[in-house]
Amino acid sequence: MSRDASSRDAGQDAFPLARWVNVERLPQGRGAVTVEASPAECAALAADFGIPGIRDLVGRFAIEGATSRLTVTGTVEALVTQVCTVSLEPFEAPVREPVEVVFTDTDRLVGTDAEDADIPDPLVGGRIDFGALTAEFLALGLDPYPRKPGIAFEPVVAGDEAGPLDGLRKLRDRDG
Repeated sequence: MSRDASSRDAGQDAFPLARWVNVERLPQGRGAVTVEASPAECAALAADFGIPGIRDLVGRFAIEGATSRLTVTGTVEALVTQVCTVSLEPFEAPVREPVEVVFTDTDRLVGTDAEDADIPDPLVGGRIDFGALTAEFLALGLDPYPRKPGIAFEPVVAGDEAGPLDGLRKLRDRDG
């Protein structure tokens, strides 16, 4: 089963990319969902992420398990424009991020410690927002310090000027 912009819930569009899927409507035990972001959604996400651009954003997900505990696996792919932290030039780079998330109904989370690392994500009203999941894993795949291919950081050497530890070096050499 594939979902796209037609599967949106009109009341849940506050987030730039929303694709709510009712898990009870998926085939028993397994299913598939594909999220393809529109150019407007990509532009809104790029603005949210503080990067110049996103295009060709696609999330492909396979779903397995009972409706009380679902495992979602797949990939999120996009072509992103980021700004090089060295040259400050914008450049495009592909992002491909693997996805593996376990969801469970919220009744099963009652009494669990929020600090537990293995707590599954909650199903909200029996639904999963695959748009938000796509955006989340795209954000995880972004390089926090992007560097344009072929650009290397070259430290600036200012000749024989004293460095920050030069005074300590002189004291060590004098007393040594």
